[in-house]
Amino acid sequence: MKRFIRQISCGVLMLSSTALMAAEPAKCQSVRMGVVNWTDVIATSAVAEVLLQNMGYDVKQTSAAQQIVFGGLRDDRLDVFLGYWKPAMDKNIAPFVAANQVKVFDTPSMNDAQATLAVPQYVADGGLKTFADIAKFKDKLGGKIYGIEPGTGANANIKGMIEKNQFGLGGFQLVESGEAGMLAAVQRVTKRNEWVVFVGWTPHPMNINMKIAYLTGSEDVFGPGEGAATVSVVTAPDYATRCPNVNKLMTNLKFTAAQESQMMVPIMWRH
Repeated sequence: MKRFIRQISCGVLMLSSTALMAAEPAKCQSVRMGVVNWTDVIATSAVAEVLLQNMGYDVKQTSAAQQIVFGGLRDDRLDVFLGYWKPAMDKNIAPFVAANQVKVFDTPSMNDAQATLAVPQYVADGGLKTFADIAKFKDKLGGKIYGIEPGTGANANIKGMIEKNQFGLGGFQLVESGEAGMLAAVQRVTKRNEWVVFVGWTPHPMNINMKIAYLTGSEDVFGPGEGAATVSVVTAPDYATRCPNVNKLMTNLKFTAAQESQMMVPIMWRH
């Protein structure tokens, strides 16, 4: 993690050097970052915090649910959020974007993310490879699909499939919990070599620590490209005008899924 921060610091500082020469209002010396309790967002926010502190800024992080973070950007209680997953968060952010209450950066900070349903590799080897296969193995799965925290787009997608009986999932139950709780449940099941289907995504250490397979044939339930996703920075609507230096730094932050997955490993160990 520290080596990666040093590497990215050099590139970002070079790109930001011109902006850093400009005068800046005193209010911009304190950067208020919103953070959702997703390990990838924690990781990228930590990188940004270290960079900002090295430049002399004071950084305050506030952990909250997505809707509260977007509301904080709208109400001038927060400045920056590094974790807008598109399309997973589209429903939650849409009202704020439509009302010009937040600003989404034009260029994502990550282009190769993915979020959809996943299974352990041994489950895929046993025949559960597509969304249409899930219902065939209802008994082995205990009639459950493991989601993440309530209110997320991923859970809304699963609820929608269940309510519409899409892929024959009408009799299934969505199990909602935070990221850590979901992963703990999946790990307990896999240790017993039992079957489970859950929300999986990259970047995340689950792709390093577990052998998993992402299901196909989703009919764009999780978005085009079997859950292909981007991650973007969101700021208060006028932040680029008020604090162009910090805004420029956020613009220059770029990550790959592989980089972030490695960055997240020590964070997962701490938990």
